[in-house]
Amino acid sequence: MSDSGYQVLARKYRPETFADLVGQEAMVRTLKNAFAADRIAQAFMMTGIRGTGKTSTARIIAKGMNCTGPDGQGGPTTDPCGQCPQCRGIATGTHVDVIEMDGASQTRIDDIRSNVLDSVTYAPAESRYKIYIIDEVHMLSTSAFNALLKTLEEPPRHVKFIFATTEIRKVPVTVLSRCQRFDLRRIEPEDMLALLRRIAEAEGAQITDEALALITRAAEGSARDGTSLLDQAISHGAGETGADQVRAMLGLADRGRVLDLFDLIMKGEAAAALNELAAQYADGADPQSVLRDLAEIAHWLSVTKVTPDAGDDPTLPPDTRARGQEMSARLSQRVLGRAWQMLLKSLEEVAAAPNAMMAAEMAVIRMTHVADLPPPEELLRRLNAQPTGSPAQSASPARPAPAGAPTARQAPVASPRARVSRTSGPATAAAPNADAEAALARFATFEDVVALIRRHRDVKLLLEVENALHLVRYSPGRITFRPAPQAAPDLAQTLGARLQAWTGNRWAVTVTTTEDGAPTIAQTRAAETDALTAQALEHPMVQAVFARFPGAEIIDIRTPEAIAADAAQEALPELPEADENWDPFDDDF
Repeated sequence: MSDSGYQVLARKYRPETFADLVGQEAMVRTLKNAFAADRIAQAFMMTGIRGTGKTSTARIIAKGMNCTGPDGQGGPTTDPCGQCPQCRGIATGTHVDVIEMDGASQTRIDDIRSNVLDSVTYAPAESRYKIYIIDEVHMLSTSAFNALLKTLEEPPRHVKFIFATTEIRKVPVTVLSRCQRFDLRRIEPEDMLALLRRIAEAEGAQITDEALALITRAAEGSARDGTSLLDQAISHGAGETGADQVRAMLGLADRGRVLDLFDLIMKGEAAAALNELAAQYADGADPQSVLRDLAEIAHWLSVTKVTPDAGDDPTLPPDTRARGQEMSARLSQRVLGRAWQMLLKSLEEVAAAPNAMMAAEMAVIRMTHVADLPPPEELLRRLNAQPTGSPAQSASPARPAPAGAPTARQAPVASPRARVSRTSGPATAAAPNADAEAALARFATFEDVVALIRRHRDVKLLLEVENALHLVRYSPGRITFRPAPQAAPDLAQTLGARLQAWTGNRWAVTVTTTEDGAPTIAQTRAAETDALTAQALEHPMVQAVFARFPGAEIIDIRTPEAIAADAAQEALPELPEADENWDPFDDDF
């Protein structure tokens, strides 16, 4: 190591022996057994992502092959001494018999000829083996690979080849078949944390465990990336580095705040989600990084939902892990999968948009809008809920409509519809015949009418009746109601026509604006839920839970009837997976 200037941590703590390699136990064990049995291959291929130790491993193998030990009498070993002239020369890159070649810059056949082919027949000058290390070997041209094949297949006894690449698929199979291949694994988070902590202690740097966890996640399994980020974090913190400083350095948002943002999106609270995104942006978070973190949250929650043990990420604090477990249990797999797909699309848009923040805001708005949509199984039930004789179904095959005829989107013709007179008074459908009153006696209450709508699975009409109809008077065959402000203008006509089609008798459906009527079914149901909630809050066990967990809230109350309904729902056939090209904003869906 030179004393003339600062040496970055990635070079200063570069592995010098197999014991220094982190997370590559399988490869180390294979090489040690091969050296012990004197079964050293003629060519090695090291592959893996950046920073996992491919080139370092190549140099360690070269040192092990040529090491002579401190006394100059040693043989090939997997524990090079690091003191003999061979080890020192290879470590500094000055050894005459270990030729390192950069495949990224020396790609031509002339480079292979001058660096390898012209010298391969000569014996090593001062060591046991002549070793050729070619980094980024996949960058070589086709002609260069072809020129190397014969020598690679039958090299002289004193020649060894060691290749390193990050793109193993670009290496010709003819070359791979002549090499002993080793796939270097990504560094596991636990091993990376231990490595970074050991380096920080050796450097005397004060850095928190949470900051090291952030660096570990950003390194993505690359020891070199992690060490370089640690070097930068130590300088950024000026001797004492915390998580906030690392977040500012990396342009990341706080993991807890990302969970807050994801939770707001899943609840459909667009305004609050946009405010949180703006606050993170004001604190220095990059919009693309925020969306990437949201995608990681969606993936993490999905995996945790399938495999609960996967949520125990050692790089996350315990409270974050507990919150993730709670969110994964609350959100369905379909909702998480939909969020993942939309975030992937949003990341592409943010990368291509002229203003990343505006693109991120549009992505959040879209996701909060989709969060309010019903799940696919509910959509399927609605599509299948059209009653016989309804506009959406027909017993005869579809035929082209004649010119000038109304289409299904314009004015569909249903079963005989009750005529409604337009007068200054209330809108009233034609009254039923006196002879039909006996047939309508089975609909003694309005609840029987609602049950009839539910049996015919007319979801749209059922939602209108439950949410927008204030019942004023009811008798079999006669309904008087006050419409809510959000009610459809033709609710009376639609209700009368549907009931006539289903019962075979006319119904008198009257709209009034002078009488208040009873609360809607939805309002009554909400009042019952509030009453159940109040009753639950009085339970001693629930009060004990709230005392133990301040800030908790009741999400749902399950009655025996609801549990029985859910059991019946689970008997429905499983739906196919959502199409990746599904557009939730397509009006034709």
